[in-house]
Amino acid sequence: MYTTQMDAAKKGIITTQMRAVAHKENIDPNTLRSLIAEGKIVIPANKNHTSLSPEGVGQGLRTKINVNLGVSKDCNDIDLELQKVKKAIDLKAEAIMDLSCYGKTETFRRKLINFSPAMIGTVPMYDAVGMLDKDLKEITVEEFFSVIEKHAEDGVDFMTIHCGMNRATAERVKRNKRLTNIVSRGGSLLFAWMELNKQENPFYEYFDRLLTICEKYDVTLSLGDACRPGSTNDSTDAAQIEELITLGELTKRAWARNVQVMIEGPGHMALNEIAANMLLEKKLCHGAPFYVLGPLVTDIAPGYDHITSAIGGAIAAASGADFLCYVTPAEHLRLPDLDDMKEGIIATRIAAHAADIAKGIQGARDWDNQMSQARADVDFPRMIELAIDPEKARSYRDSSRPECEDTCTMCGKMCPMKNMKKILNGEDLNII
Repeated sequence: MYTTQMDAAKKGIITTQMRAVAHKENIDPNTLRSLIAEGKIVIPANKNHTSLSPEGVGQGLRTKINVNLGVSKDCNDIDLELQKVKKAIDLKAEAIMDLSCYGKTETFRRKLINFSPAMIGTVPMYDAVGMLDKDLKEITVEEFFSVIEKHAEDGVDFMTIHCGMNRATAERVKRNKRLTNIVSRGGSLLFAWMELNKQENPFYEYFDRLLTICEKYDVTLSLGDACRPGSTNDSTDAAQIEELITLGELTKRAWARNVQVMIEGPGHMALNEIAANMLLEKKLCHGAPFYVLGPLVTDIAPGYDHITSAIGGAIAAASGADFLCYVTPAEHLRLPDLDDMKEGIIATRIAAHAADIAKGIQGARDWDNQMSQARADVDFPRMIELAIDPEKARSYRDSSRPECEDTCTMCGKMCPMKNMKKILNGEDLNII
C-alpha cells in the first residue's frame, strides 16, 4: 500500500499513473519512478480525480503548460468558463487552474474536475472569501484549512498555497520598497490577513497540518511565490529570494511526508536575469519542478503580453523551468475571452516546444523535421496538418490562393523549395 505517488516511488512501486506518464514521455518507468522518489518529477493526481489523464512535470520531461480560467464578480458566467475548459483541452493544455474568486464556486469546480482529463489546480485563498461569505479579517485559521480540505476532497490535483511568506518576509517587503509591491492575488490577500490580525501566516505556522491534507488525497503542493516580481524593476530582490529560501526548506519537510512539491516563480523579469533565476530555484529548492508565470520580459505591452510572456517562458524553460503558465493578450486588462485564451495557449505551447528542442527532450525535433520535409516537398496540406494551429494556417492559405497550387502568393513561381527540387532533379525552370 502507498499514500501518494512519491510514497509509492520510494517503495519501488510503479503506479498506473507512472506507467501512463512513462508511455507518454517514452521513458523507462523505473527511471521515472526514481525521479519521483527524489522529488525531481511530480505527477499531480488527486485520488478523487477519476477523469484524469496523468501528466508528469519535471526533469527530462516535456515542458507542460497551464491555462488559468474561472469566474469573477464582473464575469460570473459558468457556461462560458466551461466552453473555455473544452477549448483548452482541445488545444492540448496539460493543466487547468480554476482561479474563481466570486460566489459559491463549488459547482463550477466539481463540473470542471468531473469533465477534465487535464490536471486541475486551484488557489484556495481566492475561494475563501466567497465560500465562507466573510470579510477577510474575520476568517479564522480553522476556516482557511476547511477550504483547503474541501478543494482536496473535490479532487483538485495541485494547489497553490503561499506558505513561504512569513512575517519576517512580510517585514522585508515593507522595509524594501518595491515599485509594484505584492502583485500575487493570493499573496496580497494573505499579507493583508497577516497585517490585519497581527498573526503569522497560518500555512507557514501550521505547515504540517497542510501536509496531512495533501498526503491524504495526494494533492501536489504548488508552493506559491507571494513575493514574485510584478515588474522588471522588482525582480530578483531580497523579498523574492528570501521567500525562495523558505520554500526550499518547506520542500524538504513536504518530501519527508511523501507530499509532492512544485515551486512557483516569477513574474516579470529582464531577459538577462532569467537563466540565473532558474538556476537559483533548482539549487535552493533541491531540484523540485519549477512552475513559472511568463516571465514577462518587458512591462510596456498590454494587449500583447502573450508575446512578452512567451519570450520569457521559452528562455525560462530552456534554462530549467518545467511548467509554464499561459498569459493571454488580455493580461492586466480584463478577464480573457475564448479568443484571448486560444492566443495565450498557442503562444505558450510554442515557447514550451522551443524550450524542449533546446533541452534536448527526446523526440522534440521530430515534429519540426516533419514540417521541414513537408516544406521541402511543397506539400501544403501536410504543412497545415502539422501546424500547431491548423485552423489558423488553413485560413491564411485559403485567404490568398496562388496561380500555381504548389506555391504560395509570396513567391509564386519563384518558390525556392519548388525550384531547388526541380534543379536538383535535372529539370528546366519556367518562372516567367
